[in-house]
Amino acid sequence: MSASSLHASATRLLEAWKPTGVDASLREAMLAFLGSAPRGCLREHAPGHITASAVVFSHDEREVLLTLHPRVGRWIQLGGHCEEGDETVADAALREATEESGITGLHMDAELYGAQAHPITCSLGVPTRHLDLLFRIVAPPGAVPIRSHESTDLRWWPIDALPGDADVLLR
Repeated sequence: MSASSLHASATRLLEAWKPTGVDASLREAMLAFLGSAPRGCLREHAPGHITASAVVFSHDEREVLLTLHPRVGRWIQLGGHCEEGDETVADAALREATEESGITGLHMDAELYGAQAHPITCSLGVPTRHLDLLFRIVAPPGAVPIRSHESTDLRWWPIDALPGDADVLLR
């Protein structure tokens, strides 16, 4: 992993993404952040850092896999920090989705699915911001998730019956 390869991949993803409305403003803010933070894709960047998230859909796209996050206390998409060995943010998102779901054979769309920004006290132990770059991933038929130590609970939710406290981007 290099800070520069992660930074370049995040910048390319955001430059290629053409959202409208509030998402367009978030895109510009993230690009400005990256322009001022060469190491902004690394957890060590305490003011905030790019994180890699995965919205994992069932093979028939009727369900979405959510984790009950122990720090956040809500149902959210899978994902986390870019780590050593991740050449790109997309690599980090696929790694996180595989680790946190226990599912192999995930298929990820190459383009950016969306973006979100969250204030959080993460593993740094200080308040920071996670600037999530989200990727759309589809699980193979019959995929059975296995909860990792990073989750309080993990389960498939019907798209039209998400838990009330869910914070997941669905398009």
